[in-house]
Amino acid sequence: MSTPSPITPLHHPLFEQANISVCIKRDDQIHPIISGNKWRKLKGNVELALQQGKKGIVSFGGAYSNHIHALSYACKINGLSSVGIIRGEQHFQENATLSQAKSWGMNLQFVDRATYKLRHDEAFLIQVRDNYPDHLIVPEGGTNDAALTGVGEVMDELETQLEFDTIITPVGSAGTIAGLIKSDKNKHNIVGISVLKGAQYLEDEVKKLIQDDTNQTTNWEILHDFHLGGYAKFSTRDIQHLAQLNKQLGVMFEPIYSGKMLLAFISLVEQGYFSSGERVVLLHTGGLQGINGMLERNILPSSQWPWQLVQ
Repeated sequence: MSTPSPITPLHHPLFEQANISVCIKRDDQIHPIISGNKWRKLKGNVELALQQGKKGIVSFGGAYSNHIHALSYACKINGLSSVGIIRGEQHFQENATLSQAKSWGMNLQFVDRATYKLRHDEAFLIQVRDNYPDHLIVPEGGTNDAALTGVGEVMDELETQLEFDTIITPVGSAGTIAGLIKSDKNKHNIVGISVLKGAQYLEDEVKKLIQDDTNQTTNWEILHDFHLGGYAKFSTRDIQHLAQLNKQLGVMFEPIYSGKMLLAFISLVEQGYFSSGERVVLLHTGGLQGINGMLERNILPSSQWPWQLVQ
């Protein structure tokens, strides 16, 4: 594992025309398997499980979950068992994500969609605790107080690496942007790009996570117009544009999270969103393993995406 994660300057004619400087915080390079915000979120949760003398961690995710993939490996290298409660059918255990999780020792428990919807229900969680009394329960995506502390370290690292005005991050469960906001204490502009359609509830989720009932943090916003159709959805044109940018910038962005952030950022630059002289940091939140699953399902045709990951 390598922190602080490195900073890479990005160069593009659009950035020069807008007179902005752009860098990317390469959290995808923290660890070859537990990369990006998953490493940040799991660090505190693994430490908590060990401090409490737990034998393992139970969590939740879909059949191609970055969180489940990272959790299984994090538990393996820390001597913990892992249980994944997975939305989907048994045959998914052979896919690119879950086959690796299983090889790292994760106990996969498949549930139907109706049962999976109960993952926040207290009665259901009590049942999970009864089934795994010696395990720590971590929410889907890994977002909790322990996770926010880990994500907040991004801002601590950036303080020692460069001066900047604005940081931009993709937003799914709101845990990453909440951790950045809580740690930043109104020093920089923080912009989130929602990868979900119709997710205006995310602002309230952020406030709940950072316990900001009186709107003391005013330096952040979540933009909702760049989801490209919804979670894990994108057009052929979007993929072609992202593939072209990956080559131009020399950094690989996956299409679901950081890639949507990058495409949104390019649109914002074209719209004149940033002030002349503004110094912008993009946060790469990892998740590159998900490309394998998208290629496997032909959601991302190999003819449009010339790279395949092998881990």
